Amino acid sequence: MDLILKYFPNITDKQKEQFAALYDLYLDWNSKINVISRKDIENLYEHHVLHSLAIAKIINYTSGTSIMDVGTGGGFPAIPLAIYFPECTFHLVDSIGKKIRVATEVSNAIGLTNTTFCHERVEDEKQKFDFVVSRAVMPLADLMRLSQKNISVKNQKNALPNGVICLKGGELQNEVLPYKNRASLFDIKDFFQEEFFQTKKAVYVPVC
Repeated sequence: MDLILKYFPNITDKQKEQFAALYDLYLDWNSKINVISRKDIENLYEHHVLHSLAIAKIINYTSGTSIMDVGTGGGFPAIPLAIYFPECTFHLVDSIGKKIRVATEVSNAIGLTNTTFCHERVEDEKQKFDFVVSRAVMPLADLMRLSQKNISVKNQKNALPNGVICLKGGELQNEVLPYKNRASLFDIKDFFQEEFFQTKKAVYVPVC
């Protein structure tokens, strides 16, 4: 929790309670359904929660923004973002049912009312959203190909045009190359100073 407050000191008491509850919830659920490496659960706040919140350093979603999380796993990045942006809605999608169950149970346990869940492949999702987010779920080209249909180009309400924001690691020049004229690449080490983030990046591609 200290790590979250270090970079997001202005969160409300309710948000503090929700973030603080995540560790015990994920520890318990992870013992039943493995959604986080057992060796990595002690790094939950740095490697998963704070990493997810890097998106909040790229864009400050306005009230009413709708976001779909593709390949959410146990709820990242959507659940930390749903806590941070309570006036926005988040639709969490994953093709593995037991992972969606964990995300659903964690969300319910902390009282989130701005999340919905679906056990499906993203190619089967028909709804429209303002943004799609993901965390290292597939190559950028695949994510764009499968999710572009789900991004609304009509209702623009944010400082950035509607599009895709994905969290990635390592060398991304080849992945970004097809979108080089419109993609923006962010070094997460510019937001968070911990060693873990030295090689972490985020890619934003507008869809318009």
